[in-house]
Amino acid sequence: MRKKIVAGNWKMNKTLDEAVALTSEVVNMIKDEVSGEVEVILCVPALYLTTLKKHIEGVNRISLGAQNCHEKTSGAYTGEISAPMLKAIDIPNVIIGHSERRQYFSETNAQLAEKVNIALENGLTPIFCCGESLDQRQNEDYIGFVKNQITESLFHLSAEQLTSVVIAYEPIWAIGTGLTASAEQAQEMHAALRAHLAEKYGKEVADEISILYGGSVGAANAAELFANPDVDGGLVGGASLKSRDFTEIVKAR
Repeated sequence: MRKKIVAGNWKMNKTLDEAVALTSEVVNMIKDEVSGEVEVILCVPALYLTTLKKHIEGVNRISLGAQNCHEKTSGAYTGEISAPMLKAIDIPNVIIGHSERRQYFSETNAQLAEKVNIALENGLTPIFCCGESLDQRQNEDYIGFVKNQITESLFHLSAEQLTSVVIAYEPIWAIGTGLTASAEQAQEMHAALRAHLAEKYGKEVADEISILYGGSVGAANAAELFANPDVDGGLVGGASLKSRDFTEIVKAR
């Protein structure tokens, strides 16, 4: 059975004191209120990773993730963070290819393939993001566009490597806009991506891959989105910055 996952992406938010307070609130709420097999990942600013590790100890379902890593092991890349650095401080997860990284930092599918490689080589779980803009949804083969992102960044992997990747579909037009893909739209894309994986790797492998939905997931719509058979959880942005909202999303999964 594939994993049920709710990941929070804090992006560039929270001071250290605020981050500690939010983490403590989330940990206590999840310990008290959440049952079942859902896993929770907090993808926090890299500056806080070592500090926040202390605040999630003893809660097996909660782990931390970085929001990015460089495609090289080391070198003259001022301000960047490498996968070996994350491994050295026992951070198990890393977001790769978020739409904001693609848009603002011009990350390409080929570059993201390298990032996926370096993450896997260092024992990290890549949370690989893919998705289309509003323009592409309205004017192009939006399913073909997203399938191509998967093909160019993941299809060089072996089946064993692929099963260590989590995919997050994030319609760019629904990130931070208040717009959300309907449950039907989310299921359509998730099913198409799982079928695409099955064509390359077989149904058994495709059925092992967790595919998360990201794009204005909130407490009000999480249950409907997560009820879809191919939606295995969420990559949550703004709502992950509020402990009650985030916990309600986790409970919906």
